[in-house]
Amino acid sequence: MKLRVEIAALDVLTLRLFDEIDETNMPWLITAGEQLRAQFGDHLVDLVPSYTTLMLHYNGQQLTEAEALRRVHAALDNLQPASTAAQGQLHQIEVWYDPSVGPDLPRLAQLSGLSIGDVINRHGARDYSVFALGFVPGFAYMGLVEPELAAPRLSTPRQKVPAGSVGIAERQTAVYPLLSPGGWNLLGRTASRLFDPQREGYSLLKPGDRVRFVAIDRETFIDQGGDVTPMAAEQ
Repeated sequence: MKLRVEIAALDVLTLRLFDEIDETNMPWLITAGEQLRAQFGDHLVDLVPSYTTLMLHYNGQQLTEAEALRRVHAALDNLQPASTAAQGQLHQIEVWYDPSVGPDLPRLAQLSGLSIGDVINRHGARDYSVFALGFVPGFAYMGLVEPELAAPRLSTPRQKVPAGSVGIAERQTAVYPLLSPGGWNLLGRTASRLFDPQREGYSLLKPGDRVRFVAIDRETFIDQGGDVTPMAAEQ
């Protein structure tokens, strides 16, 4: 880790810890967030983690820029990454993988030279780090998928992607929490609710959490309240 501090606005700092996206960044980012919250206390307005950075918004009426920078260095200059026990929560998200709700599954199999079953098994064979939230509420960017499963976004995004759709774009994977446009390659669907206005924090996932996708059959998906409405590849 090599800290670089960039002035983003009068009371906003971008703290760049890394240059490359990597799952091993997350323990450092988690610990950095904890240390910064302790240093800034009530002077902290917001702290937004991403793949390699933290955006820190402090109260500019209470702290000068010089004092904010001093607190940043006090928090991060001797930073050590979080232990495995201190990492975020591990979530299991059950997915019905099927071409009827994952219309890009056959194409991904063809591109990778794998069978559909192998694509499903490989997608669910590892834990994915939650790097960042964005796009729509509860949309978690996760990675990294195996290089064999990586696929570019669709050249023309779909106008309507159903909530719960699970997809891949390049080496990232995600679940669409809401009905929305989207250009990710769809593999299947989950009944899990990633965004819930009644939930504290609204989002099921947060940066630093880990996700393991678990394949289930159609009947189990229906029992969970899943929507089995087919989706055409061109939809």
